[in-house]
Amino acid sequence: MSTGTPLTLRVTERLDDRGAIARIRLEPVQGTLVPFTAGAHLDLHLVENTLDLWRQYSLCSDPAETGFYEIGVLKDPVSRGGSEAVHRLAVVGAELSVEGPRNHFPLAEDAAQSVLIGGGIGITPMIAMAKRLHALGRDFVLHYCTRSESVTAFLDTLRAAPFADRVVFHFDDGAADQKLDLARDLPAPAADTHLYVCGPQGFMDWVLGAAETAGHASGQVHREYFSADVDLTGEGFEVEARASGITVKVGPKDTIAKALMAAGVKLEVKCEEGVCGTCVTDVLEGEIDHRDQFLTDDEREDGDLICACCSRAKGARLVLDI
Repeated sequence: MSTGTPLTLRVTERLDDRGAIARIRLEPVQGTLVPFTAGAHLDLHLVENTLDLWRQYSLCSDPAETGFYEIGVLKDPVSRGGSEAVHRLAVVGAELSVEGPRNHFPLAEDAAQSVLIGGGIGITPMIAMAKRLHALGRDFVLHYCTRSESVTAFLDTLRAAPFADRVVFHFDDGAADQKLDLARDLPAPAADTHLYVCGPQGFMDWVLGAAETAGHASGQVHREYFSADVDLTGEGFEVEARASGITVKVGPKDTIAKALMAAGVKLEVKCEEGVCGTCVTDVLEGEIDHRDQFLTDDEREDGDLICACCSRAKGARLVLDI
């Protein structure tokens, strides 16, 4: 569900690129676009027959562009239906209901050095970041990792970009010395060096683990997950929505969000995988079993925020400020 105010955007251009990635240009049906910052995403409302989903897609267009948004969407056969729906529905002339832009993955524009690492479709927010950093005249490098050159979307665009000399391609089927080597390609830790990573969960875990081992401070390492494998099962517990005056039981195969919404509590949920942060809720009492990929380690240690779509209680009860 969503409680925001959607915009109606029209698909004005679509390019089916390498690697089953659709590059989709969206323009307003009426009015003008809301400006966005590098790292931002759009929430698309996908409705078709019995399908009713919200999914998030990063903006890859230039933040300085005011006439259109562009997103890149991978047609993933193992997804929960969102990406395949976009590929079916986002044809030229189609109108889509959209919320945003929102930015949970902001760029530190004043960094002395920025290292952007995109795996597969995780390249999309990195392209917007590279465009912004180039416009600012900042020092940066963009590492783009894919299985093969033949499935590398945006290849021609990036090779022709004014910052092409800052882009390094890494293909899994290429020569050993051109593959991403984190011992070689990560810079030394520094307070004014920032790292950004986006891509499949295994790829991200590998890069983030290497950055931590190398000594990069958590505040200088930024991440965005497109999806995550989440274990939603566990022992039952009780949740009190104090502001609403409602208490519910969350069963072993239920989620906090579903239990609260079934009881009439208004809670905005979109990704259902703990990656977008839409459902983050304040916790007043109780110990949290964090299962999301959105909150930072510091936020988890504080123990006062929970992603209600996937995380659970460690004890018998949680009290939420909702």
